[in-house]
Amino acid sequence: MFQRFEWMIAWRYLRARRSEGGISVMTWISLAGISLAVFALIAVLAVRTGFRYEFVDTIVGANPHVSVLSYGEVLPNGTLTRTVSDYDALTERLSGVEGVVTVKPVVTGQVMATANGRNTGAQVIGIRPEDLAGIPRVASPEQSQGDIADFAGGVALGWFVAQDLGLQAGDMVRLISPEGTKTPFGTSPRVKAYPVTYVFQVGRYDIDKIRIYMPFDEAQIYFNKPELADEVQVTLTDAEQVDSFAPRLIAAAGDGNYLWTWKDAAGGFLRALQMEDNIMFVIMSILVLVATLNITSGLVMLVKNKGRDIGILRTMGLSEGTVLRVFFLCGASIGVVGTAIGTLLGCLFAIYIDQIFGFVNWVAGGGVWDPSVRYISALPARLELGDVLLAVTLSLSLSFIVTIFPARRAARMNPVEALRYE
Repeated sequence: MFQRFEWMIAWRYLRARRSEGGISVMTWISLAGISLAVFALIAVLAVRTGFRYEFVDTIVGANPHVSVLSYGEVLPNGTLTRTVSDYDALTERLSGVEGVVTVKPVVTGQVMATANGRNTGAQVIGIRPEDLAGIPRVASPEQSQGDIADFAGGVALGWFVAQDLGLQAGDMVRLISPEGTKTPFGTSPRVKAYPVTYVFQVGRYDIDKIRIYMPFDEAQIYFNKPELADEVQVTLTDAEQVDSFAPRLIAAAGDGNYLWTWKDAAGGFLRALQMEDNIMFVIMSILVLVATLNITSGLVMLVKNKGRDIGILRTMGLSEGTVLRVFFLCGASIGVVGTAIGTLLGCLFAIYIDQIFGFVNWVAGGGVWDPSVRYISALPARLELGDVLLAVTLSLSLSFIVTIFPARRAARMNPVEALRYE
């Protein structure tokens, strides 16, 4: 498509010094602008993808993909209960659904935890030891104390629950529930002390801040729910495809039960992330567009400076198409090289983000990342081939498009007018 001499002329124009009528300075400015714009776009896309991946992973890694709950029934005394009495049969039916990995009944309740003169509210989940060991983020946490194998002899605390109470593995914690022993004078709170056998950090602040795991049988006794469960939790092979599993799960669960998926629980966060993703991509695309416009300004100056050369080339027999391709090569080369440099910098940033962010945190004196606001414990980045290709395609497309106008202007220049005053 491009002749060898066209490449030679384009290269000669790009590297010419200003004293020779070239635009070397504008070339470097355009190159730097495109490189930085592509670098910023890839960095933003990597952080965006990493943030969503880490956010979802902390949800599905420490929470069920689907919770099967009961609509409830009215007891003879007129009270409404939403507990599940046939949880073993329900667990067996759900386990037979294709794509289901684990099914576990749980008991849940709200308590006040106290130790060392400190108090904090907490969510207690009663779960069997073998089921707790199957929760990925709890079994393989970011950091931990104690041994999950000792869970049957006590309780497991979230990292920030233990910090708030000044506890470590091996200490005692008292749990206070308002739904305690029923007496002729009313219901008295239930207070019981448990050894802390395991402390975990799943990496999600709102979980580490409130969660306490208790053995299932003990939770049934503690919350006055003998032979009952509050819900049955299901883990699937693919959490992202939870909607496609729903019909089969509800059919297996039977009448009187309904599903509550992780997408229902975190729907607001996911929609906010999607909206932010779209806005950031538009903003960064505008940044790339502004950077590529430097190519247009540089080429316009080049065409003006090289008017005599264009006139001579035309009188020597070069066609309009040849001149257009020469100046198109000038602009496109800047776009390609700038995109390549920006892509390399963006990929390196995504790969070494932990070290870069650690340095920034050190320079700022710490405290740059607040997990209580962002819910995850570190700034993530995930480099995806699709994101890199999207950034490269956008940059190259804009670079080629903005090059066409000055290139056509050069091609349509009248050689007589270009040489009139020479």
